[in-house]
Amino acid sequence: MSLHLEPVIRLARTSVAKGTFAAGDRVLPEETPVALTYNGSTHAVMMASPADLEDFALGFSQSEGIIAGPDDLLSMEIIEHDLGCEIRMWLSETCSGAYRTRRRAMAGPVGCGICGVESLAEAIRPAPKVAGTLQLHPGAIAAAIADLSEAQRLNREARAIHAAALWRPDQGLIEIREDVGRHNALDKLAGALARANETCSAGMVLLTSRVSVEMVQKTARMGAPIIAAISAPTALAVRVAEGCGLTLVGIVREDSFEVFTHPERVQHPGY
Repeated sequence: MSLHLEPVIRLARTSVAKGTFAAGDRVLPEETPVALTYNGSTHAVMMASPADLEDFALGFSQSEGIIAGPDDLLSMEIIEHDLGCEIRMWLSETCSGAYRTRRRAMAGPVGCGICGVESLAEAIRPAPKVAGTLQLHPGAIAAAIADLSEAQRLNREARAIHAAALWRPDQGLIEIREDVGRHNALDKLAGALARANETCSAGMVLLTSRVSVEMVQKTARMGAPIIAAISAPTALAVRVAEGCGLTLVGIVREDSFEVFTHPERVQHPGY
């Protein structure tokens, strides 16, 4: 198949309503395999929107602990193939050694009894402690989510795309990234902020999706003290957020939301 490197595409469809058939078209989100390779070895293949791929590669590399920052990527090249995209990255000497060790550990024998335990531990990696002192009034949280909805350019066209954004009380939306995958959107946001040298300690991460444990881990690594989402968190996400000091706000609506961890960062009206 021929790859369309556009995040949305218009395709023909037939509408059926009340027994009436009508030809037409609809804008749909594009989805393509993206292979992430380091020093010539494929690390992962992710399904993603073909947009902001440099941000995605940088954010993914940081959230996976492969690099500490943009300077650890010596080069990055995006190659288009018939079946998808390949992002070729070359690591600094320090990160290359650590990555080789990690790959050897991942390639160990599968029947030794300990490998499964190691894999489980990798999936539930401890999130770094969050120390931001940001405090927000309830109205600010609802307003921030409303700003996020207004800023979703791609989702307005296709209605099936997630977003992640950083919001600060004195500046509003700092950066937003969209993707068919909620994890990808957050990785793209992390990469965009790292490339711009923006910090998250005085901001809130906004999500259009549910809050799974990976979203908490990624947000904590970004250093944001508050995460707010339009959907609910998983129970594991709540436990990890509690343990790392992250304020987790979910089910945000125009006039209501629920605070699951560290409510001290949400100010009561009148205070």
